[in-house]
Amino acid sequence: MNIIESIQRAGVVGAGGAGFPAHVKAASKVDTVIANGAECEPLIHKDLELMIHFADRVVHGLTLQMRSTGATTGIIGVKSKNKAAVEAFEKAIAGTPLTIFQLGDFYPSGDEYILVYEATKRLIPPQGIPLNIGVVVNNVETLYNISQASEGNPVTEKFVTVAGAVRNPATFIAPIGMTYREAIESAGGATVSEYAVFVGGIMMGKLEFDFNLPITKTTAGLVVLPVDHTLVQRKSQPEKSMHRIGKSACDQCSYCTELCPRYVLGYDVQPHKVMRSLSFTATGEAIWNQYAALCCACGLCTLYACPEALFPKEACDKSKRDMKTEGITWSGKTEVEPHPMYEGRRTPLKMLMKRLGVLEYDRESEFVTDVRQPSKVEIPLAQHAGAPATAVVKPGDSVRKGQVIGEIADGQLGAIVHASIGGVVKNVGSAVVIHHE
Repeated sequence: MNIIESIQRAGVVGAGGAGFPAHVKAASKVDTVIANGAECEPLIHKDLELMIHFADRVVHGLTLQMRSTGATTGIIGVKSKNKAAVEAFEKAIAGTPLTIFQLGDFYPSGDEYILVYEATKRLIPPQGIPLNIGVVVNNVETLYNISQASEGNPVTEKFVTVAGAVRNPATFIAPIGMTYREAIESAGGATVSEYAVFVGGIMMGKLEFDFNLPITKTTAGLVVLPVDHTLVQRKSQPEKSMHRIGKSACDQCSYCTELCPRYVLGYDVQPHKVMRSLSFTATGEAIWNQYAALCCACGLCTLYACPEALFPKEACDKSKRDMKTEGITWSGKTEVEPHPMYEGRRTPLKMLMKRLGVLEYDRESEFVTDVRQPSKVEIPLAQHAGAPATAVVKPGDSVRKGQVIGEIADGQLGAIVHASIGGVVKNVGSAVVIHHE
């Protein structure tokens, strides 16, 4: 079995949040592979801890990815402030042609467009992907999983940070299917009686109040915040209210555009013009929607740049959906040239956290191994880009950890799903529920 087949059989997907099946990237042909260890979401440190403790695995996975793609250049992107990770990689790459590119501590340094430009000075074409310029980018945990896959170990666990309003912020390896509630308890429990959870991060994650939902292959972390925190209150607003407020209050100051990371990199993203679409008829709306097409949804415009606390990112989300529904294709400028103030308009992570009101929660989330294992897991069959897996087990079946419980049909984009604990299958639907017995 070659490495591409090993990655596919192990069910490896993009662990940074996108969930794209990793075997597809491994089958491409490029000259450069970049390991993305930028990790710029406030309070989440799972990549940092993984890099410190498992640098050898990441380097091995990067080497395998280079071999499968034919790449001759391998670059590890990591923030210079994370000195322990840099030192771990310096030791791990000794005697190899791999290099380390040290990034500044700004948001969103982990965006593919920004990381590729910073590390290679190549600009991805508008609406393009790194592959268009001969580059493949993988999150460091994805590369860790590729290393494991080469030894026949499937993806059954996830590196997760639990931070925010918890007693003992921590990073640990959780079995896929473990509930948010159990993960929060593994970090000592919440320090407030009423709280909400940002799954995947404050900036680009999803706000959840159902703590019985399961950790998946793409769950980067859980940030616990009190229900009365400004971020929870803002994120809880109905989308119609967000747009109504923007329609009535936006004064076109353009701060959202001037601080947009994609705009200053040279892409024609202009959130302040997208805000105009909220006030126009369907005819005029289509004009302004074009300026949202290249938005990366980093959330900086909504949560940092706007002086009136409006929702330009959500307006961009709406515009992109409307364009897709109406079959409108993007027709903006294809020339890309970084803004003269590209480096001067970076948003320091500390300043962002201060604006977000989360500096009090900025504590270390050290890697721990003494995590109580769940007696039951609920493993979704759709936790990746593409088609859901089809269950190949039924209620009453006994399964072992690592056994295939969901397959993907030939020719479909998707990922195989494995049991994360040994036990008995109790239910099969959109997820497979396994009880340890």
